[in-house]
Amino acid sequence: MSKTKADDICQVRCFNTDLVTQIRSTFPSEDTLEEMTVIFNALADRSRVKILYALRNGDELCVCDIAAMLNVKIATASHHLRKMRDLKLLKYRNDGKLAYYSLKDRRVTDILSYSLQELV
Repeated sequence: MSKTKADDICQVRCFNTDLVTQIRSTFPSEDTLEEMTVIFNALADRSRVKILYALRNGDELCVCDIAAMLNVKIATASHHLRKMRDLKLLKYRNDGKLAYYSLKDRRVTDILSYSLQELV
């Protein structure tokens, strides 16, 4: 059995070191890249995008309202909300037996708006 070389990869380690160095110098800081990763990770799930979209105008919704909006169990909605709260994208407050969520990071609204504008 003979091995064939893949034609979609380079056969040398690095051809244009000057260009690679120039591009690397334009990368954002590691902290900025981490923040970007967090935001895009949150946007990688359809339910979380719907939640963020629902909260984009500064509205505050309780977990049961979000569950009803998504047509999912309260535990499922709570899981998504907790994940985004842990990512520091949402804030919450308790009011008796109700837990309300709202956007903490307004940059998410800008990203959602831009994405929607470009896709529609």
